[in-house]
Amino acid sequence: MKKLIKVAPKRGGRPSTRGRDPHLAPRMPSALIAKVEAWAAANNTSRSDAFRQLVELGLARSKSAEPKPISAKSAERARQLAAKTIDGLVDAPASAEQMANRKRHLLKGPEEFRELRVDSGKETRSAGWSD
Repeated sequence: MKKLIKVAPKRGGRPSTRGRDPHLAPRMPSALIAKVEAWAAANNTSRSDAFRQLVELGLARSKSAEPKPISAKSAERARQLAAKTIDGLVDAPASAEQMANRKRHLLKGPEEFRELRVDSGKETRSAGWSD
């Protein structure tokens, strides 16, 4: 009697890359690639490691470039400087009441932008249609 031959099933397709980082192929100008290769040579690393490190450096720097919230002390100082500048530009023939009113309007800002200010402490209204 013949022996049965067991055949392992074929596994088609590309081998699995589990446990490894995914491969990316971004397009970029040859001049930029040359700069990255020069940076890699200067830092004794491979081109792919250089790209990875430079992206990480760029992302770390962009977090520090995010705008910081304005403190109450800074806002008050800006308000004082604006008031001092406005006092220097005052119209001489205007009455004291008119000057104070103009100064108050200038410090508050234009009406259409008052809702958008983040330092005013007021909640902004929604920009959608009202019923």
